[in-house]
Amino acid sequence: MSKIMATETPSVNIIGNGTDINGNIKSNGDLRIDGFIKGTIQATGKVVVGSTGRVEGEISCQNADISGDVKAHIKVTELLSLKANAVVSGDILTNKLAIEPGAVFTGACKMGNHASTNEKPEQPTEAKA
Repeated sequence: MSKIMATETPSVNIIGNGTDINGNIKSNGDLRIDGFIKGTIQATGKVVVGSTGRVEGEISCQNADISGDVKAHIKVTELLSLKANAVVSGDILTNKLAIEPGAVFTGACKMGNHASTNEKPEQPTEAKA
């Protein structure tokens, strides 16, 4: 009789509309946010911020789709997609970036393979005349 080894599938966590969280979230799977989170989000999988979702703080993940309102430093090791109704304010560090028409982005963006390091986006400097 042989043992059947079950493979672990990453979990999908959902923060529903009407839910407010103040604190840090660390997930070994995917995370969907339709409510409000103020704090740091770390996920090994994909982070989805739905159209009703709001995030203030930091996001660090493998892939992300943003449709809501995000005021955060964002670090994505693979692909970051800003959907048409996304409003993002903050610095981005990502390998690849896709921005749909209608999305609003304010901040600095650094792209390339360096996104897999612990580097943070550089703060823009003001030019003085």
